[in-house]
Amino acid sequence: MTLSDFAFASEYPMIIQGGMGAGVSNWMLARAVSLRGQLGVVSGTVIDTIFVRRLQDGDFGGHLRRAMAHFPCPAIAESALARYFHPEGRAPGVPYKALPTYKQVVSAARQQITMLASFVEVWLAKEGHNNPVGINLLTKVQMPNLATLYGAMLAGVDVVLMGAGIPREIPGALDALAIHQPAAIRFDVEGGGDPEYLTFDPGEHGAMVVNLKRPKFFPIIAATSLAATLARKANGRVDGFVIEGPTAGGHNAPPRGELKLSEKGEPVYGERDVVDLDKIRELGLPFWLAGGTGSPAGLRRALDSGAAGIQVGTLFAFSDESGVLPDLKEEVLAGVNRGDVNVRTDPRASPTGYPFKLVEMAAGEYQSPTRQRICDLGYLRIAYRKEGGSLGYRCAAEPVDAYVAKGGTVEETEGRRCLCNALLANIGHAQVRPRWDDELPLLTSGDDLMAMAPFLQGRTHYGAGEVLDYLLSGATAGATAAGASPPIAAV
Repeated sequence: MTLSDFAFASEYPMIIQGGMGAGVSNWMLARAVSLRGQLGVVSGTVIDTIFVRRLQDGDFGGHLRRAMAHFPCPAIAESALARYFHPEGRAPGVPYKALPTYKQVVSAARQQITMLASFVEVWLAKEGHNNPVGINLLTKVQMPNLATLYGAMLAGVDVVLMGAGIPREIPGALDALAIHQPAAIRFDVEGGGDPEYLTFDPGEHGAMVVNLKRPKFFPIIAATSLAATLARKANGRVDGFVIEGPTAGGHNAPPRGELKLSEKGEPVYGERDVVDLDKIRELGLPFWLAGGTGSPAGLRRALDSGAAGIQVGTLFAFSDESGVLPDLKEEVLAGVNRGDVNVRTDPRASPTGYPFKLVEMAAGEYQSPTRQRICDLGYLRIAYRKEGGSLGYRCAAEPVDAYVAKGGTVEETEGRRCLCNALLANIGHAQVRPRWDDELPLLTSGDDLMAMAPFLQGRTHYGAGEVLDYLLSGATAGATAAGASPPIAAV
């Protein structure tokens, strides 16, 4: 099967830049990719905390304030500036002012910060051009998602991508939010009881006098059955799929069936974890392949399989435009050139229970497993039913005694890492801890990191444009050989 067999591919970008979490896929990276006609994607994960920390650090360059001036409700933007903006930045050793942690029900002001943050990120990524921009969210991080989506839609986001869960109710939420109507999704609660919901009502935040488009929705899936379920039984339109394999960075879907570990302690994936592309094609929707596809040959194989293209994270994550601290990027890329970098799939690191990939250097990991436990961001907390019926919130990476007091087990806390704080440290917004060491980074990456040396050719920095040139060379060579033109990138 060749590219010419799938005419619909010409309507979509061949390259989707991965939506790496917590500020790695920032507006600068997404804008650089979108300006080239491919799909740039901003991360919506923890975007509200990133936003207020950027303000407290002085908003260098004035980018946030420039975008905030275009927010449809000026009073919300003015309130955020008054509370969080420090023109000279924070004094040395001063901790960041924190946002209240999310719960099932939060104040209108808390939702508004989230709306404003995602609006700003998308607006900056779209500034000065009309090419499509997407936003990536984790289904598992449920509580901020509706407010994040609405803020992104106010900025004209073109595509929503969501993985790490089953986003079955998101299409209907997008339909409602596009006409400024209340939206609701089922809230996952451990411990049974009556169904609970997360709700968001745009009408509670003032009249947003702006016509909204309903963005396309691309769920990120790792199972054929999930694709079929979402295509046929979601509560609204699904527009395509990103099919992600277990070599992709960040959170991976757990292996199907009983968990088995290799000699290195990594989850073992088998034939049941391979997505059947024949059945995916039968759904009649465009799809992109992710995980181990970040090369010209990977793009060519994807196109020949009938995919519209590929989603690539790792190459973009270490590009100059990404949000990872420059020193960290340089250190990792130097290690790639030396051949002493490893990526390990840790079945215990994430408190979500999903396998999570960790970058390991010869000098060791960054965040110590013996870090003093504290849970002051709470994005990965799960809700549970307390005696009496009310809801509580717990995280397997919080202090062990606190977790056990909330009905958890000691065994569930073993090996867990505080991803929320570590991922913010990766992008230069580590919380200051006056009584102990400040938060340290904990890098994640796809397995492609270990195969980047031929692309790097000794370099320790490169731009997103160089990544695109490298990847698209595979499509150009294949299309030339077939006597066809490569697809036009447009959503």
